[in-house]
Formats: sequence, structure tokens, C-alpha cells
Amino acid sequence: MRPVLSVEGLSVRIRTEGGTARILEDVSLAVPRGGTLGVVGESGCGKSTLLRAILGILPRGAELPQGAILFEDRDILTDRAASARGRIGFVPQDPYLSLNPVFRAGDQILEAMRRHAPGRRRDHRSRLVELFRAVQLPDPEAALAKYPHQFSGGQRQRLLIAAALACDPALVVADEPTTALDVTTQREILALLRRLVAERGLSLLFVTHDFGVLAAVCDSTAVLYAGQVAEAGPTRAVLDAPRHPYTRMLLACHPDRAAELLGIPGTVPAATAQPPGCRFHPRCPLARAACAEAPPPLLPAGPGHAVACPFHEEALPEAELA
Repeated sequence: MRPVLSVEGLSVRIRTEGGTARILEDVSLAVPRGGTLGVVGESGCGKSTLLRAILGILPRGAELPQGAILFEDRDILTDRAASARGRIGFVPQDPYLSLNPVFRAGDQILEAMRRHAPGRRRDHRSRLVELFRAVQLPDPEAALAKYPHQFSGGQRQRLLIAAALACDPALVVADEPTTALDVTTQREILALLRRLVAERGLSLLFVTHDFGVLAAVCDSTAVLYAGQVAEAGPTRAVLDAPRHPYTRMLLACHPDRAAELLGIPGTVPAATAQPPGCRFHPRCPLARAACAEAPPPLLPAGPGHAVACPFHEEALPEAELA
């Protein structure tokens, strides 16, 4: 079965006063139908730019020198007739800033339904009530008439999940949707997303920086570093047997695995000053001279598992973290 979304060799560059920012470089990944793909990496690795490219909301002046984004087998970058509006739902990161405070919550979502899911207003209203019930908002009928400030943070995120589902999408894109929530509410939202994906046969692209969230939600994982895919494969394989030095070092910093507060030496390079070759090589304890010559290809590392490092079978030095 072909994936619902396939990103193929995508590169994104943006001209700035400080030079050309090479934010994504030859990124390829796929979201299977009815499956969940997680994208993980440090801040500044290109996760949000990847989502913006998929959603068609890159900033003015952004350049895409190569690549394709196939949604339901049509390239939404070049085929204007292949608009994905309404077919891709979006759950933003911050529930406190994503709703207009001067309009009722129901009216805001109904407006999107009128634009992207043609039908009678009465049908839209009854469908929205059912969605509010599905995301477990209390008193769904009354919720239509409430303003955003009348909902808690967790309830606002449920509103945004309902909005993402309102036009019956094939794919939902979630940009760190639990970051602004407390731990208990985060767990409830993750459980809700898992249930909705299973019940509705949705595909989910989930961006996060939290490996715990990744393990709870995602079937497969792509690890981004400085705009390149470092490793990709089944989530359990990536978490239990990471192969790329970056993935291994990132996991070693996780509070559940580290006895003390640790970090990877160095920083993610600025998008306007990306190093040549493998972009992780200035921070990598396994780096060789060849690593600076050309970006390494993704090499097989197990069933469905690939890694962009020719030295991935070598052990890391014990003092690789700071």
C-alpha cells in the first residue's frame, strides 16, 4: 500500500541578511496509511520547516531547489489542482495562541468547515458537536458558544484536535501538541490521539523533541539533524537499538537513561553556516576526514531501519557526553 504522504529529496533554502539558510537538505520520509510517523531532533533541526513545507505555508522567499511532496500520489508542490486544504488537518503547538480570543470557538471551526468541507451549515454544526463529543469536551452543545478563554489548556487542545478533524482529513499533522500542557493533561491528549487514529483510520505525522512521547504514539521514527535525516525506522528499533551516533548520544541524554544532567558537546550549526558533508561530523566522536566530504547516504541497518553513517557499527567512546 502506497503511503498517504511521501516527502522525496526535499531541500528548503531561505535567503536572509546573513546569507542563504539551508534549512532542509535532501530529506525523504513517508507516512503510511493508517500509521504514525514521528519526527524528532533538537531545536533548530528543521522539524517546523518540514511541516510548513507540507502545509504550504513556507515564508515568502523560501526556495525549494529540489524534491517533491506527494500527498495521495499527487505532488502538492507543483500541481495546483492537488490542493490538500481540508485533506490535511493541523494540530498546532500552543493551544493558548492558536484560537482567536474575540470569536466563539464553534464559529471559528465552522468557518473552516464551510470553506473546505462543502455542505449545509446544519450538517456542519451537528458534525462538530459529534467531534467535540469524540474528543471528550464536556457539554459539547454548550462548547460551541463559548469563547477560548472559557476553556482550560487541555480543553483548548481538544478543540484544536476537533478542528483538525473537522474536514475529514486523510492526514493529521501535529507540531509538538503537548509541549504547553502539564504531564497529566499531556498523557490524556496522547491517549486521545492514539484512540482517534485507531478508530478513524487516520495517518499521523507527529513532530516532537520528547522520546517518551515518541514511544507512546509513533509506529515509526525519523531523526532529523540540521536539516538532514540521520536515522529512520520502526520506533522500537530506533529507541532500543539506535545506530547513528547522534541518535545514540541524544538518547543517552534522556533523563530516564542518564544518571546526571548531560548534553552533547557543541551546538546545532546555524542554517546559514552548515558544515559540508555530514552535518553532525563536527560534534561526532566517530568522525573521519571523509565525513566532511559528502553527505552520507542512508544505509540499511535492519528491517525497515536506515542510518546515514558508514561507521554506525562502531562503539562510541565512553566520554562522548558533556
